[in-house]
Amino acid sequence: MSETTASASVITSERLAGAYTYAAYRQLIDELLAQGRTTGPNQSEDLTRYAQLNLQRMQRLDKTVTVLPELQAAVAQLRQRYVWLVLTEGWCGDAAQIVPVLHAVASASNGHLTDRYLLRDDNLDLMDRYLTGGVSRSIPKLVVLHADTLTEAATWGPRPAQAQELLLRLKAAGATHEEYAEQVHGWYAKDKTRSTQLELLELVQRLA
Repeated sequence: MSETTASASVITSERLAGAYTYAAYRQLIDELLAQGRTTGPNQSEDLTRYAQLNLQRMQRLDKTVTVLPELQAAVAQLRQRYVWLVLTEGWCGDAAQIVPVLHAVASASNGHLTDRYLLRDDNLDLMDRYLTGGVSRSIPKLVVLHADTLTEAATWGPRPAQAQELLLRLKAAGATHEEYAEQVHGWYAKDKTRSTQLELLELVQRLA
C-alpha cells in the first residue's frame, strides 16, 4: 500500500533532528515498560500488555530478519539519499511486525537510507496528513523524504496489502479486537516479512 508524490517539505530539519533513531526508539520502549507504561498519552493495562508482546516480537525480528537480496541490491544502488520517517507507537502490533524490517532495510542501504521514528500521538499534525482511507490514524506509516529538501518522495503503510485485506475482512465480519489481532499476527508469522519486503522493493524501484 504505497504511493509516490512530490510536495513541499514535510518536516523541518529541526523537528527531524529530534526524531528517534531505531536504537533510541527501542530504548524508550524498554524504559517505559520497566515503569509499567508504554508510549503515548493513553495508558492502560491492556496497552502495556500489548507493548510487552510487541517488545518480544521486535526482539525476535531484530535477530531473524534477513533482507531479500533483490531489495538489498535495490537500496544499495539508489542514486539519491532519503530519510525513512516512520510514525509508530510501542503498543501497536503492526508496528512491532514492520518497524524492525524498515530498520533492517535502511541498515542494508550503504547510507542511502536513514531511518528515523516519531511517536504518532506526539505528532498528530503529521499523522493527520497520512490517514488511511482518509479517516484512520493507522500505523506504522512510512514517509520517504528526499534527504536534501525533506520533501515527500513516497509513502507506505500501515501494513502489507494482504494483511490489510485480511484485517478489513475480519472487521466486516464482526471480529473482536482479540480475534482479528490473533489472525493478523498469525499471518505475519507465516509470511516471515516477505510481503513487507516485496512491497518495499516496489517502492524503492520507483524511487530509482
